Amino acid sequence: MPLSPHRRLTVSVTVIAALAGGVAPLASASAAPAAPRAVPAAVDHAPASPAPDMDGVVAALNAAMTKGAPGAMARYTAPDGVRSRTAGVRDRASGAPMNMLARFRIGSVSKTFSSVVLLQLVQEGWLELDRSVNQYLPGLLPDDRITVRHLLTHRSGLADYTEAMFHQTVPGFEAVRNRVFSYRELVDLSLAEPPTTEPGAAYKYSNTNFVVVGMLIEKLTGRPVADAYQRRIIKPLRLRHTSYVHPQTRIKGLHVRGYLHSDEAGAPLVDSTEQTVSWAQSAGAVVSSPADLNTFTSALMSGRLLSPAMLRAMTTVTPTDTTNTRFYGLGLRRYDLSCGTQVYGHTGTVQGYYTYAFSTRDGRRSLSAMANTSNRGEANTALGGTLEAAFCGKKPTPASSARSATAPTDDRVPVPAERDLPEQH
Repeated sequence: MPLSPHRRLTVSVTVIAALAGGVAPLASASAAPAAPRAVPAAVDHAPASPAPDMDGVVAALNAAMTKGAPGAMARYTAPDGVRSRTAGVRDRASGAPMNMLARFRIGSVSKTFSSVVLLQLVQEGWLELDRSVNQYLPGLLPDDRITVRHLLTHRSGLADYTEAMFHQTVPGFEAVRNRVFSYRELVDLSLAEPPTTEPGAAYKYSNTNFVVVGMLIEKLTGRPVADAYQRRIIKPLRLRHTSYVHPQTRIKGLHVRGYLHSDEAGAPLVDSTEQTVSWAQSAGAVVSSPADLNTFTSALMSGRLLSPAMLRAMTTVTPTDTTNTRFYGLGLRRYDLSCGTQVYGHTGTVQGYYTYAFSTRDGRRSLSAMANTSNRGEANTALGGTLEAAFCGKKPTPASSARSATAPTDDRVPVPAERDLPEQH
């Protein structure tokens, strides 16, 4: 049952105060295994904001095309203006070139939208991060130790149902292209598999977590998740090209067509543009544009969508692997780039589209990038090169590095994106 406005306010203050102090507001019913030490959020600490290397951005877009994308584009915003680049085509049939105004499916960048909505509800006292999910959705999950925070950090142990669903890329996609699932059906697919970890024990990416987040949003608000996106994010930020498209299959207006590579070598590409994305819903069914994604990530990082305490909680991250360059907070990734700059946002993979949407911690610089394929991991990694080029600028030449003791010398390759869907090679 929703709390009264007075009670919501009281709980909200308690939650925010607890988060600001670095402790959970309330313990869950059962103690979960201790999570790895969290890494506090940090402001972009590069010595200065370098000029973006737009030649490097173009090189990354072209590399994504070389690795299998028909087209790609990137848009970078900074206090001194906007820079954008396109390459290739947005429609192979017509030959229409990639267009910066075109909409596309953003896949798991949708998870950050869902996280923002849920954290706003936490602020308002509708729920608490460290309470059991079953307190709000009674009987849904088999383990009362799974908390709301575990969902947002991918530490619930709930299996990702998409691993079996898309074992074969194109046949798996065609089997669900026009299907409409209920949230409960998707959760049941997950629960048919054994848990991947004990609740809270380890990071394990799973779309199931954000299906449950969607269920929480709809249970607490009494409205479809699309309404929550619209009222809480899209309308306040004036995101005119952003919408939640489910279960409709068409993308309205000017849009990029997405393409899948067949599982059979040499077979033609499969146009995957029209689909319900019902297999993902609140985990991945949002459509947007480069400009809207820049606005969204910048607004989030500059504090326009969440309170300072809640934003600190969202950007407090733990490692997702052993590289010490990739981290995850509450529905939010952090990448540590070779120049020392830290960027926050999310990657997205949905059939036919790879997306990056990231901003510096102060929200002053942001990048969105997209390539219109999704089952070529090398294309995704190449697209990730736009982050290094945009946020770190041109790499110094060996001669200039030798002359300057303060010049960056780290030659790490661009940070690869983690997969949102199993990819077949």
